[in-house]
Amino acid sequence: MSETKDDKTISVSGKKTLTLKRSGVEQGTVRQDMGRGRTKAVVVETRKRRISRPEDDKSGSIAGGIKPKPAAAERAKAKPKAEPAREAAKSTVLKELSASEMDARKRALENAKIRDAEERKQAEEDAKLRAEQEAQRKIEEEARLKAEEEERAKAEQQPAEQPATAEADPAVPAEPPVVDRPSRAARHEESADDSRAKPAQQRGKPARPETPRPSRPRGDDSRRRGKLTLNAALNEDGNQRGRSLSAMRRRQEKMKRAMVQEPREKIAREVTLPETITIQELSQRMAERSVDVIKYLMKEGQMMKPGDVIDADLAELIAGEFGHTVKRVAESDIEEGIFDIKDEDSTLKPRPPVVTIMGHVDHGKTSLLDAIRNANVVAGEAGGITQHIGAYQVEQNGQKITFIDTPGHAAFTAMRARGAQATDIAILVVAADDSVMPQTIESINHAKAAGVPIIVAINKIDKPEADANKVRTELLQHEVFVESMGGEVLDVEVSAIKGTNLDKLLEAILLQAEILDLKANPDRTAEGAVIEAQLDRGRGSVATVLVEAGTLHTGDIVVAGNEWGRVRALVDDHGKQVKEAGPATPVEVLGLQGTPQAGDRFAVVENEARAREISEYRQRIAREKAVARQAGTRGSLEQMMTQLQDSGMKEFPLVIKGDVQGSIEAIAGALEKLGTDEVRARIVHSGAGGITESDISLAEASEAAIIGFNVRANSQARDAAAAAGIEIRYYNIIYDLVDDVKAAMSGMLSPERRETFLGNAEILEVFNITKVGKVAGCRITEGKVERGVGVRLIRDSVVIHEGSLKTLKRFKDEVSEVNAGQECGMAFENYEDIRAGDVIECFRVEHVSRSL
Repeated sequence: MSETKDDKTISVSGKKTLTLKRSGVEQGTVRQDMGRGRTKAVVVETRKRRISRPEDDKSGSIAGGIKPKPAAAERAKAKPKAEPAREAAKSTVLKELSASEMDARKRALENAKIRDAEERKQAEEDAKLRAEQEAQRKIEEEARLKAEEEERAKAEQQPAEQPATAEADPAVPAEPPVVDRPSRAARHEESADDSRAKPAQQRGKPARPETPRPSRPRGDDSRRRGKLTLNAALNEDGNQRGRSLSAMRRRQEKMKRAMVQEPREKIAREVTLPETITIQELSQRMAERSVDVIKYLMKEGQMMKPGDVIDADLAELIAGEFGHTVKRVAESDIEEGIFDIKDEDSTLKPRPPVVTIMGHVDHGKTSLLDAIRNANVVAGEAGGITQHIGAYQVEQNGQKITFIDTPGHAAFTAMRARGAQATDIAILVVAADDSVMPQTIESINHAKAAGVPIIVAINKIDKPEADANKVRTELLQHEVFVESMGGEVLDVEVSAIKGTNLDKLLEAILLQAEILDLKANPDRTAEGAVIEAQLDRGRGSVATVLVEAGTLHTGDIVVAGNEWGRVRALVDDHGKQVKEAGPATPVEVLGLQGTPQAGDRFAVVENEARAREISEYRQRIAREKAVARQAGTRGSLEQMMTQLQDSGMKEFPLVIKGDVQGSIEAIAGALEKLGTDEVRARIVHSGAGGITESDISLAEASEAAIIGFNVRANSQARDAAAAAGIEIRYYNIIYDLVDDVKAAMSGMLSPERRETFLGNAEILEVFNITKVGKVAGCRITEGKVERGVGVRLIRDSVVIHEGSLKTLKRFKDEVSEVNAGQECGMAFENYEDIRAGDVIECFRVEHVSRSL
C-alpha cells in the first residue's frame, strides 16, 4: 500500500512501486521506529532547489526558489507564446544591464585601492610626526628635570634664613610637578587614526580624507595654562602669567617637610563654648578631627560618639588638651540687650505718672477710681469687690495720669505686690469709719518694699461715724507720718460717693509726680510689665500691659515671659483700638502665641527668630525648674509612699479654670493656706479660659473636682462631665470658693477621738468558775461602770490590758451599769490574767467630726 502526497511517494509495505518520477526529485528510504521493537521503512522523496538565471524565462520559478502565485501561473498559461522578435529584444537589454553593472563594480574597486593607498601614506606621515614630537618631548623633560635639580641644589646651599615671601602663606599647597603629556582626547584621536585605514579596506567603501583639526596656538591667552616648562619659559613672551618665585619656594618647603616628616606648626584658637555642646560641633570650632577627640576620650575611659552632648566643663578640658583657649558663654546671653536699656539724658521726655490704688477690701478703692473716671466699674465686679487688676488713664489739667486698681482681699497679695512694683506713686485708701485693717498694713509694706511714695486718701468722710484723726493716729504705728501730724506723707480727705475733694487728690498726685521728675525715652523699642493676662474666646490670648519705656506699635514682635507673638491690635482702657502706646500707657495686646503669666516682663525684639529662641529658652528653663521642684518635693516613689503612710496625708485634687491669670494665682494661694498636716488641696491643673473636654478627661483620670471661676463649660464639656459623673462648680466670688473647698476638705479629715472617763473599780478577789473562766469580784470606788464600754486593767499604775467587758453581774443578774460603792462581778473579753488588787478603769470613746 502506498500513499502519494505533495510530490512524495511513500511505500508503507516496503515494496518498491513503479511511479512516474518528476525531474529534479531524489528518492530515499528511511527506517522509522514504531516503539515496542517495531520498525517500518518509509520512502522519502526530496526535491532539489532550482537556480534561475536572469536570462531565464520570467514565467519560470524566480531566483530563490519561490513559486509564482497561482493566479500569475494561470495567466502565464493562458497567454500565448510571445513572438521571437520580442524575446530577442528582452535578452539584449538584460545583457546590456549586466555589462554596465560589471563596469560600475570595477570602477568602485579601483577607487577603493586608490583611497587605501592614500590612507596608508597619511598614516605613515602621522606616525613619523608623532615620533618626532615624542623625541622633542623627551628632550624637554630631561632639560626640565635638570633645571629642577639645579634649583634644589642652590636652595640647599642657601643660608637657613629664608625671605619673608617663602613663609608668607604656608597654607597654600604647592603644585605637583608637571609633565607635558598628550591629553586623553589627543591619544584617543591618534589611536583612532591608526584604526581608520583598515576598516575602510575591509568594508570596501571609499574613505574620506582626514582633515586635521586646527590646534590652539601656544601663545594664545584665551586660557591660563598654569604649568611651567623649559620650552615655555624660553620661547613665550612676557605677556602670559608664569609661576612666581614664592610659589616655587613654597613647593620646595613642602617637599622638604614631606621628606623629613616635619609636623606643621599648630594654630591655637579661641573656642566659644556654650553650656552644652556636641563633640562634632566642638571639633569643628577647634578645627580638629572629631576622630582625634573621640580617641582622646577613649584614652580617658569614656566611650562617646560625635553626636553626644557634653557639658562646658568637659569641653573646656578637651579644648585645653588640644592647645586651644576657651571663652565660656551662657545660654541666658540671648536675653541680653532687650531689657533695661540705658537711655541718653537728651532722649528723655516727661511721661505720665503711674498710680496704684491700694488698701483693705471694701474701703472704697474702686469706687474712688470710678468717681475719678466717671465710670462704674464696681457694677461689673461680682460681689462688689475687685478681683482683677484694672489699668486706666485719666486726664487732669491737660496732664495724663495712669491708675492701677488692685484687689484688697487677702488672697490677692501677689497682685498687690505686682501693682506696687509697676508704679510710681501709691495711693493708700483707708475708710474713715473702719480705720487701719490687715490689708491696709500689707499695702503699706508693699509700697515701702517697692520704694514708692505714698499718698493717703481717707475715704468715706461723709459717714457720720467717720473719724479721720483716728486713721492718722493709727498710721503712725506703721511709720506713715502724714503732713498734718508733722510728716511728709500727703493726706486728703475724700468721699467717693459724693465726689468730695477729688480735685485735691489729683493735684496731690501731680505735685508728687513733679517732685519725682518722671521721664522716659519714647523713641526706642518698648518694654514694660504684664499687669494681667487672660484667654478670650473670641480674641485669643489678651495681655494687659503697662508700657514703661519706648513706644509699642502695631506689628511689633513681642516677647512676654515664656510667650511671644506679633502685636495684631492695641486696645486702650476705653475699648478703642490705637496704633501705638507710649510710656506709662496701659493697653491690651492681642496676638500672643500663648497666655503669659501676670507680672512677666515684656520687650520688643527685632525679628521672629530671636523671639522664638528666647521663648524656647525660657520655656525649657521653666520645665527644668518644675522638674527639679517636683523631684525635690516628691523624691522617689518609695519615699513618697512611705511619707504618705507615715504622715497619713490626704489630698483634695482640683482642676481650676479662671477668667484671668491673676485670679487663678490668688485662688491657688488661698487654697494653699487651707492645708494642714493631714489634708491639703492639690491643684492638678489650672489655666485661664473656659472649661473644655480635655479638662473633664483630666479630672476623670485624677479623680479631681472642677472649679470654674467666672468661666463656663462648653456643651461638649458638659456632656462629658454628665457621662463621667463629674460635678462642675461655678463661682464668681472668691470668698464662696474658698469656703466650699474648706468644707469639702474638712470632710476628708478623720474624726477626732474623744475619751470620757466613767469610773474605777478595785478587784477584791478572783474566782475561777467552770465554763466561764476567771471572774473578778470588784467594788466600784469611783464613778460608775457600764457594760459595752472600754476598760483598762491597771497594775501598779501601769496599763496591762485594754479591751472590753465580757460580763457585768450584780449577784446573779446581768446588769447594764453599777454605781460607786456597790460590788459586782466582771470578766474580760479574751483575757484572764487578773489579780487581786488590780484596778479596772472604765471609759467611753466618742468620735467627733472636725473642720479646718
